[in-house]
Amino acid sequence: MNWVWLAIAIVAEVIATSALKAADGFSKWVPSVIVVVGYAVAFYCLALTLRSIPVGIVYAIWSGVGIVLISLVGYFVYRQALDLPAIIGLGLIVAGVAVINVCSHSSVH
Repeated sequence: MNWVWLAIAIVAEVIATSALKAADGFSKWVPSVIVVVGYAVAFYCLALTLRSIPVGIVYAIWSGVGIVLISLVGYFVYRQALDLPAIIGLGLIVAGVAVINVCSHSSVH
């Protein structure tokens, strides 16, 4: 169940961050509410995950996957271009998360 909590935390964080862009400096109330609720859900689920998975592993996965997903949201929703170095960097982040999940004994499977 810990991995489910982590997945929910990641999705909630991506939704909140996407809404943060749409909130336009908290000048639009609906996206602003989504930001607050999304981050609250994200941190609550992240806290539940930390009960059994080491904080460094959780944070690496949470931030790495979140970076990649929010970059994809930026590209497809907000039409923000990614150049080759950005794509290579995102690929390295994905590789790092994969190495942690497949090879690390610190990660609880």
